[in-house]
Amino acid sequence: VVEVEDGMVVQPNTAYIIPPARDMAFLNGALNLLEPSAPRGQRLPIDFFFRSLAQDQHERAIGIILSGTGSDGTLGVRAIKGEGGMVMVQTPETAEYDGMPTSAIATGMVDYQLPPAEMAAKLISYWANTSDSTSMVSGTYLSKAEGALRKIFILLRSQTGHDFSAYKINTIQRRIKRRMVVHQIETMEVYVKYLQREPDEAAALFADLLIGVTNFFRDAEAFKVLEDEIIPKLFAGRSADSTVRVWSSGCSTGEEAYSLAILLAERQEAMKRSFKVQIFATDIDSHAINVARAGKYPSSITADVSPERLARYFSADSDGNSFRVHKAIRDMLVFSEQNINKDPPFSKLDLISCRNVMIYMGAELQKKLIPLFHYALNPGGYLFLGTSETVGEFSDLFSVVERKSKIYRRREMLVSSHAFGMNRFVNPVTAIDAALPRKVDYSGKIDLRQLTEQSLLKEGAMSAALVNAQGDILYLHGRTGMYLEPAPGEAGAANILKMAREGLRPDLATALHKAQVGKEAVVVPGLRVKTNGDFSTVNLSVRRVAAGTVAAPDTTMYLVILEAALVGAVKKEHAEVLHRTGKRNEPETGLAAKRIEALQVELRTKEEYLKTANEELETSNEELKSSNEEMQSVNEELQSTNEELETSKEELQSVNEELATVNAELQTKVNDLSRVNDDMNNLLNTIAVATLFLDSNLKVRRFTTQTLDIIKLIPSDLGRPISDMDIKLDYPQLAEDAREVLRTLVFKERKVTGDNKRWFLVRVAPYRTQTNRIDGLVIGFVDITEMKKLEGSMRKSLALLKGRKNST
Repeated sequence: VVEVEDGMVVQPNTAYIIPPARDMAFLNGALNLLEPSAPRGQRLPIDFFFRSLAQDQHERAIGIILSGTGSDGTLGVRAIKGEGGMVMVQTPETAEYDGMPTSAIATGMVDYQLPPAEMAAKLISYWANTSDSTSMVSGTYLSKAEGALRKIFILLRSQTGHDFSAYKINTIQRRIKRRMVVHQIETMEVYVKYLQREPDEAAALFADLLIGVTNFFRDAEAFKVLEDEIIPKLFAGRSADSTVRVWSSGCSTGEEAYSLAILLAERQEAMKRSFKVQIFATDIDSHAINVARAGKYPSSITADVSPERLARYFSADSDGNSFRVHKAIRDMLVFSEQNINKDPPFSKLDLISCRNVMIYMGAELQKKLIPLFHYALNPGGYLFLGTSETVGEFSDLFSVVERKSKIYRRREMLVSSHAFGMNRFVNPVTAIDAALPRKVDYSGKIDLRQLTEQSLLKEGAMSAALVNAQGDILYLHGRTGMYLEPAPGEAGAANILKMAREGLRPDLATALHKAQVGKEAVVVPGLRVKTNGDFSTVNLSVRRVAAGTVAAPDTTMYLVILEAALVGAVKKEHAEVLHRTGKRNEPETGLAAKRIEALQVELRTKEEYLKTANEELETSNEELKSSNEEMQSVNEELQSTNEELETSKEELQSVNEELATVNAELQTKVNDLSRVNDDMNNLLNTIAVATLFLDSNLKVRRFTTQTLDIIKLIPSDLGRPISDMDIKLDYPQLAEDAREVLRTLVFKERKVTGDNKRWFLVRVAPYRTQTNRIDGLVIGFVDITEMKKLEGSMRKSLALLKGRKNST
């Protein structure tokens, strides 16, 4: 047990105690001490440490909350769970002070609630069942687990009502693996059976899948840009009775939604004006929505909220362990449970905040959201995304306001025949008028001129237009300027209904509709069309064109013929009628009756036109609905790919930097190792002592050149047992002594003879590593022949001296 010093590297089997008046963080395997910024009594050292641990260790982080007062550690629990770690809490019944355990349990993110005596065994069991998370996302594993994963999605959908099959598989896999480790389940197939047996596990897995890291004013720099540049624009030029509408999608427990409300309130205070503000905060997690509605947060939010904002917009509860958002701020928000994947969005919004939501979604789901947000925003509205999210391929829908903070502004869509290709995604709720020009695509080449002229020859007319069922003009014949004129606005595909002059459009729309429904030629004579301030009498006819085999079978076209009426012939015929009847002037009553009849005919025509327009509108709405549903399934995956590429680029850059650092370190270590190896070789050769290194199995690991005089060795003998060697010593029990030294770790020495009447002192000792681990033996052979000769000479001299002494 030690008290932490700054920069101390964490070692096994050690408990570290934080010094007084210090905050502690974990970084790259070391504990770092900081001066606390919060005043005494408001410090939250456990939250601070847990957050740093989660950011450093990710899914390997484990947090344990024991007895204590207050709520310190609650936000740290969220951080650890957000990174996929594990949280263990002491049961409140066994705690002397249950404030911290109770606050942590209230988050709904605790994996184990245990008495302290049971924690050690559970911790060891948990870690023993934890494997490297990378194995969960390998191709082999995904292939094997694909069937089980589909079954898990089915069980989740049936028991929770939410489909996670469109979310990112890697994230889902990690969260499922974490639940498997908690329950000590080894395979996903067994976990599927466990889900079927235990209905509560589905709710627990659902909660794990929804865990996200959030806090007040998360990413302070991005919120600063939002405060300084975007919020003022939301109020600029507004009348006092207008409403500012904001949507916080994926709001989790509400911290970011309340952060937006605080910024909007501060702006109104700065302007000294009051506006109606509506913030719609939604999330898929009902538990998180309930927490957000209450607006009650642990005292540890002081790490994220400035003292000024805390005093102005929060009130401390009587227990001093939590803060509640003021009612004035809470009244600005409407919290509701919503699945953005299937529930309808809000509309007429000025700002959408959807931060760190799409990073958990798969490609198909991601690419639906950006057009959805485009529809929901007012013209010029703003989109606020997370730091790892972009609008991807939909740059034509949004322009970049602040790239680093990921703030975008809604662009107006260009409505033209080429703006909406079938290879793009068009959101089902975009307000596209049924009469907008659409590009007609035919599977075969059609000679439109030939088709039009052949049809006209049958009719004997000179002014005509070939159109499709929507009225888009495919080919014009003759001088049609008296009847058609370009429609105002942006140039696009010509539509005869929009180009028809005054007096022609209602009857033309009705006739075109009748031709489509009745499949027979429709003739409307005597239309009065306004041209250059005067009226011309026109006969209109619409007939279906038989395209034969030159077009696709489903291609339908219509020939609209416009023919000037023979006014003189009409007057002549009228005069002849008057002459035969002997009447020069029709009575006034007859004129009135004819006028009434004409008005009735015109009224019937108008009613028929309105009926036709309504039918066309209903048909267009149905077609739009059907088309939009189809287009949702045709979207490309560029947005997801772009985001993944951007993330991969950043990761690769980081990995390259790390690899360069590691490579430099390895190069230094290789140089150091080479130098040490050279030093050792020179040392061993200099002392001229035969030395033999053996491993734990008594196999040759290394030897010095002097050893070759004693044992016949060649370089290929490395790895062979010592018992196989030809040793030129009278030492048959060498292998037995070596094994005894390995067993007892007590060195042995023996004086033995060799060839050429040489003597050697053989010393067998254990080989110890820097960590005091026994990793073999070292055997030294010291030539003591001269010492033995000297010893013999000394004996002879002593014996001679002793004989002389006895003779005297």
